[in-house]
Amino acid sequence: MEYIYLGNSDLKVSKVCLGCMGFGEAQKGMHSWTLPYEESKEIMKYALSKGINFFDTAMAYQGGTSEEFVGRFVKECVKREDVIIATKFHGRTKEQIESGISAKEHIQTCLNNSLKRLQMDYVDLYILHAWDENTPIEETMEALNDMILLKKVRYIGISNCYAWQLAKANEIAKEKGWAQFISVQGHYNLIFREEEREMKPYCDLHHVAMTPYSALASGRLAKHPGELSKRMQEDQYAKGKYNATEDEDLKIIHRVEELASKKGVSMTEISLAWLMSQVASPVVGATKPQHIDGAVKAVDVKLSQEEKDYLEELYVPHALVGVMAEKKNKK
Repeated sequence: MEYIYLGNSDLKVSKVCLGCMGFGEAQKGMHSWTLPYEESKEIMKYALSKGINFFDTAMAYQGGTSEEFVGRFVKECVKREDVIIATKFHGRTKEQIESGISAKEHIQTCLNNSLKRLQMDYVDLYILHAWDENTPIEETMEALNDMILLKKVRYIGISNCYAWQLAKANEIAKEKGWAQFISVQGHYNLIFREEEREMKPYCDLHHVAMTPYSALASGRLAKHPGELSKRMQEDQYAKGKYNATEDEDLKIIHRVEELASKKGVSMTEISLAWLMSQVASPVVGATKPQHIDGAVKAVDVKLSQEEKDYLEELYVPHALVGVMAEKKNKK
């Protein structure tokens, strides 16, 4: 395993981040394909044995049970200081704002509840799950800085935002002497590369770590065309992100398949090797040991510039999908 420092921090993380959205009680969230605790524990133990020390979860995953599973695993299987734990929170709802709950109160409540579910005193990386349209960013950054001063959070990050929003937040924090976002978790993979327009150049310039989700496009970049999985059949949210561009994306997936065959490796290894050459530590979900194996092996797969160009050549612009599309439609 290869390890890097995450952005402008002293968090030394594995080049693979284990995404924990697939862990949690299936009846308590939006996904029907998640794993119960004992199976989740085995996947996390296996990841740890392969050198993965970076785990990403969220209060929103399966009604908080993903956090509970991660916390229980850490308690049972590893020293707290040997792993890097990231979790995420959402901004206030309009109802919470109308009831008089301040941004600071909301963030403190979310964090305390997450820490309770995780059975931890602190998280290494606390991530705003999506840009909060209802709260001035100054209030959010000050509240997050307060959580760092209380030693409940070591560093902060953001997910699902535009480059200008990240830049604005960090410039305000810098001016006020507050902690800045050290990482951004956006939607980025070989068949969805819109982050390359502005986010990646900004992050490269300012050494903000990119830890993208949907690294394998919900399995599409890991499977031969026509090959299905339980998640690909049942994940309606992922279908909403990828079905509209299926024909264009398939051309790139065929090239991944071709290059994998040529190099004698899996499609997962090719897809992730390409992404790892672009970003700090992709968030890779896993519900089977072989998912871990593919991600770990990808660290050692090095693509030539000619091979990367071949994979990138057929990409066409994509409309925003998922959370970013929802944000755009609300405006």
